[in-house]
Amino acid sequence: MLLCRLSAASQTLAGWGRRSHRGGLFLHRAVSFSSSHCQGASSGEGSAQAAEAGSAQARYRDTVLLPRTELPMKLTGKKLLERELQIQQECGFADLYSWQRERKAKKEFCLHDGPPYANGDPHVGHALNKILKDIRNRFELLRGRQVHYIPGWDCHGLPIELKALGELGTSGLSPLQIRQKAREFAEGAIARQKAAFQRWGVMADWEQCYFTFDGTYEAAQLKVFQEMHSKGLVYQDYKPVFWSPSSRTALAEAELEYNPEHVSRAIYATFPLITLPPKIASNQGLEGVSVLVWTTQPWTIPANQAVCYMPNSQYSVMKRADNSQLLLVATERAASLAGLLGTELQSVSTFAGSQLEGGVCKHPTIPDKQVPLLPANHVTMGKGTGLVHTAPAHGMDDYSVASQFKLPVECMVDDDGRFTELSGPELQSLSVMTEGTDKVISMLKESGALLLEERCVHSYPYDWRTKQPVIVRPSKQWFINTASLKDKAKEALQKVRVLPESARGSLLAMLDRRTYWCISRQRSWGVPIPVFYHKETGDALINKYTVPHIATLFKEKGSDCWWELPMETLLPPEVLKKSKAGPASDYLRGDDVLDIWFDSGASWAAVLEEEMEENPEEPESRLSWLPAPLRKPLVAESDSRADAYVEGKDQLGGWFQSSLLTSVAVRNKAPYKSLVVHGFVVSEKGEKMSKSVGNVVDPEEVINGGKGNSSPAYGADVLRWWVAESNVFSEVQIGPNALNSAQDSINKLRNTLRFLLGNLQGFDPRLQAVDPKQMHYIDQYMLHLLREYSMKVTDAYSEFDASRVIRLLQAFITKELSSFYFSIIKDRLYCDPEDSLGRRSCQTALEEILDGVTRSIAPVLPHLAEEVYLHAPGHDEGETLFRSGWIKSSSVWRRPGLEEAVEGACAIRDSFLSSIPGKNATQYDLTVAIEPGLLFELMESLQEEPTSTTSQLAELMMAARVSLTSELPRDLQPDALVNHGTFLINLEGGVIREDSGYSIAVTPTSAARCPRCRRYTSESADCLCPRCQNLLS
Repeated sequence: MLLCRLSAASQTLAGWGRRSHRGGLFLHRAVSFSSSHCQGASSGEGSAQAAEAGSAQARYRDTVLLPRTELPMKLTGKKLLERELQIQQECGFADLYSWQRERKAKKEFCLHDGPPYANGDPHVGHALNKILKDIRNRFELLRGRQVHYIPGWDCHGLPIELKALGELGTSGLSPLQIRQKAREFAEGAIARQKAAFQRWGVMADWEQCYFTFDGTYEAAQLKVFQEMHSKGLVYQDYKPVFWSPSSRTALAEAELEYNPEHVSRAIYATFPLITLPPKIASNQGLEGVSVLVWTTQPWTIPANQAVCYMPNSQYSVMKRADNSQLLLVATERAASLAGLLGTELQSVSTFAGSQLEGGVCKHPTIPDKQVPLLPANHVTMGKGTGLVHTAPAHGMDDYSVASQFKLPVECMVDDDGRFTELSGPELQSLSVMTEGTDKVISMLKESGALLLEERCVHSYPYDWRTKQPVIVRPSKQWFINTASLKDKAKEALQKVRVLPESARGSLLAMLDRRTYWCISRQRSWGVPIPVFYHKETGDALINKYTVPHIATLFKEKGSDCWWELPMETLLPPEVLKKSKAGPASDYLRGDDVLDIWFDSGASWAAVLEEEMEENPEEPESRLSWLPAPLRKPLVAESDSRADAYVEGKDQLGGWFQSSLLTSVAVRNKAPYKSLVVHGFVVSEKGEKMSKSVGNVVDPEEVINGGKGNSSPAYGADVLRWWVAESNVFSEVQIGPNALNSAQDSINKLRNTLRFLLGNLQGFDPRLQAVDPKQMHYIDQYMLHLLREYSMKVTDAYSEFDASRVIRLLQAFITKELSSFYFSIIKDRLYCDPEDSLGRRSCQTALEEILDGVTRSIAPVLPHLAEEVYLHAPGHDEGETLFRSGWIKSSSVWRRPGLEEAVEGACAIRDSFLSSIPGKNATQYDLTVAIEPGLLFELMESLQEEPTSTTSQLAELMMAARVSLTSELPRDLQPDALVNHGTFLINLEGGVIREDSGYSIAVTPTSAARCPRCRRYTSESADCLCPRCQNLLS
């Protein structure tokens, strides 16, 4: 609970927290000391400190116990970098993960690492993700759990293939040559990224990671594939898919980026109605009517097979005022179209869409071709004409119409995005997105079908790798039937916690949009789809005998063996016999590889799952590539779900979804118990990072400094603080301001820890700690606040809310320590006898605070925490913080009446200080008058004597002398400042409540300042106060 700060305005505070039983209501009377002992304290410039040279106080400089510590005040540049690396070495960062895997623990925490892509250097997005995960892992380790965290890399796919081959391309290279170059490139990227992650202090066994190109991983992936195939969820079909002409392969939704600034040449074209729908054929004035369509993809017109309408909408035949042309359009679109055409449209006839059934149109560019009018529910009225040009080969909805009405699905576009000979000599070999579009528009003009062309800026899918637009074209591909998995996936998600909860809606929306998942890719660098095709019939051979055999080969030899081994090894006689297939010579191996989202989406099976192993007697053999401690079952209850998946919001349609779909398909459950979705890293202006703009922040430069001292070396802890301090659930800004702020915050924290360490010089808590019951009440109260702070910090870490940890830390240090406790205790620390109970009591509290604060920030700043721990008292040499547990707080620190005693005194103190704004409190005497009751008894527990300069109440008030009485004296000095206030006492959950009033009188003290302790408690200016006299004598 934060300290009560009541003002002189006498505001009443409601409800102090929970309380113990009445039998322990009040504290024992304050421990009494010799009257010569000074228990007071000074604030601000009145604090005891080394006297200036040449002054009267200089004689006593060496008698004051000032803070001493070897922890440097600040580390910068080369010294900082060397110290961090030294800490990593001395404190066993590299061995920490293995150590904790081997220790006994009642609970395990599993954070499954989403594999970063092995196609480049580490960037700040990596830093945000890896450090966020490490903060949670280190917290779980500290609180005694066994952490399961195996870093991984996504190693396959086109981006790696393209970068590895560079300008060479794939021409003239065999699949194995392409794969070798791609593997080498991926391994180089992995090495660079791994080195960076280690430098950032990320805890893992870096010699035992998972890679999607590892044979054992690939084998586990194929078992997931086989399980899904056996359930009928994997199938081959010829249907439209997103196709990237720039990379010559099919793409899944997750591999697309939508460009909101894409410009298309949209057209309005007419299809002459040659057969009127029977239900409107008798209507007058419909001769020569044309159906008007709108499309942003004119190149698809040659592939048109139908025009679709919405049965439940109204349609009208409209007559143009300028040329009498008759156009069939949706009634509600007529007004908008009139504006576009620049002429009035007069209604000739209006009817329901359902009456258009049976109509037939003439194709505008292909002579003699006729296309029907068909009903469809995907027709909308937001744009266009309410009639949709339908090319089944080039649209998902169009394909659905074709399937329903048995329309042909003719593809006139090749792998390079060019028209084939099926399109005719005028279009053949033209690129559909450029000159092909030009030619189609030209053909529409020539036939008189083009009514209008306009520039349309809209969102359009691009290949995420090449940044070029994609098209939709039919292709024979392998698919997963996600439509049949959606309901199960949604049900599984109900049991998953999503942070932030708002991300759940996006995940469900993306799941809804995905009716099928194209998992085949026409590349070489990937896991081959284990399918064989009959040379004559083209039939696919893939079953529960062939796939496990290939998986076994991949586990032993890696997936290169798909190209290296003869067919007789890939399809041995025993497999062919079980499959009831002909000889191996009758088959060809397939050329497609699996989508990389299927690669990474099966990581739960390769890293977490124990159930899929074929041999039940060797449950660990699937993970034989890992050392024994890492092969232990994931959790005691064999749940085999990760506690958390933590990735960026782009993975809502990527890894989060592919992992969910594969796991639900195979195991009927999600692979994770919680999802943590963080934002992207942007510049300090909120802009996307771009090399061309020059706002890219390189984590390597953040840590080690820019070339030619263009930017300072901040070290790893500043990078980690930046992550922790940020609101990671939104876009995360980084730049010089954010990094300088992080550095300043760490330096302030470092100085607080130095103060604590300096005042613990020579103190051994194992031998000299004071029992809490004997400690000064302010010291006990600080332990109580420390306990509350530790509980809040623990909750924040558990919620992946490191930014709340930072806020709690800064508030605790600023309000409770620097502004309050430290200002009160300096006199006791510096000027009391070294072994006095009061000083040891204070050191006991300081040691607990140092330990608690250091541990609380250790997950964020492991280098600083371990450095402080090396200097901290109370543990054996060689012991490290991360091997010694979480914050140690005790319920004993919550004593009945403790909060009320200290916070009541603080309320009075605030009234006192507000009476002398800007003045030195140590120069005043304070009289406190309280009517007999609970508050008076509580203050008596802090000061037994009627008047004292040495009591705990005097220390809290920071006054020269405090007098405690039941009423203010009548003979107050004329210059006395009088103030009044109230304090609400609330004990035992409100059972005992008392609103107690108090009055104070403040007068300048007549005492002189002691030349040693600098408190106003001496009889004369050249005389020591009684405490200092006794101590020095």
